[in-house]
Amino acid sequence: MASALRSSILRHIRVPVSRTLILNGSKMTAVRSMSSHGDDHLDKEEVINRVLDIVKSFPKVDPAKVTPDVHFQKDLGLDSLDNVEIVMAIEEEFKLEIPDKEADKIDSCTLAIESLRVFLPMLPVHK
Repeated sequence: MASALRSSILRHIRVPVSRTLILNGSKMTAVRSMSSHGDDHLDKEEVINRVLDIVKSFPKVDPAKVTPDVHFQKDLGLDSLDNVEIVMAIEEEFKLEIPDKEADKIDSCTLAIESLRVFLPMLPVHK
């Protein structure tokens, strides 16, 4: 249900530009909207800080508990709808759309940051 809600909302607020990425032999379609943030020059630390700021600003979250390794449900007590809202906020912040199949897997800051490393091409994919 959360995925369907997310999809219907995003369908009305985005003008997508699509491209196919290959990650670990799997094809994924990334949708990226035009960005005015100057995201083409992001480094990993800036991405981490922006993701943490998004999670810290979520109404149900105690900002003191937010770290790059925090799990949304286990550590912050959020539910699946909260996960969807955080992922949507991340997409909005970075002006991109993460495919539903991938977005549904994001349940922590670590996975959000790793997903952005795939969908923001200026970040190195290797560790």
